[in-house]
Amino acid sequence: MVIGVAGGSGSGKTTIINAITKELDKDDFVTLQHDAYYKDINHLPLLERERTNYDHPGALATDLLIDHVKQLLEGKEIEAPIYNFATHSREDSGIIKKPAKLIIVDGILIFVEKALRELMDVKLFVSTDNDLRFIRRLKRDILERGRSMDSVINQYLETVRPMHIAFVEPSRKFADIIIPEGRNPVSVKMVVSMIQKQLST
Repeated sequence: MVIGVAGGSGSGKTTIINAITKELDKDDFVTLQHDAYYKDINHLPLLERERTNYDHPGALATDLLIDHVKQLLEGKEIEAPIYNFATHSREDSGIIKKPAKLIIVDGILIFVEKALRELMDVKLFVSTDNDLRFIRRLKRDILERGRSMDSVINQYLETVRPMHIAFVEPSRKFADIIIPEGRNPVSVKMVVSMIQKQLST
């Protein structure tokens, strides 16, 4: 079973995934983050990497993610990439992911690519107000990714917001379930129940 969890940056996708996986055995699921699949541009100078529009579908090696999902569905191990957000570069070695009954794919742009969507059995879209998303992103990027406040704000205005309007928000039409605010116990309980029923068959 493949579940896609999409939504804008800072919408609460990770919170939803954590709430879902908390109710499952750790060997029953594997997670893949689309933003670990940014194209390898290590050969470019840091300044040029910093100026890259990472919120455009073209910045991501989605073909590789699609291939990895297919391999997991075939029962094969994969080596998922590891991305360093502080240096905007892909690490030399990745992380081994083993096949599992449930594959969870998350990212802001996972519903944009038809070939990836078609691999998903259930598509969730986390819908959260823009002001909350921006605040969450600001805190995360400063505390976890070593960014300055100015760089986060500039990136949000220059690429994050316009790409959300152009690509992310329109992709919600492909969702099977809309989860409001990223913290909705009723929606999560419904999804968990559905997953458990599917995994037990």
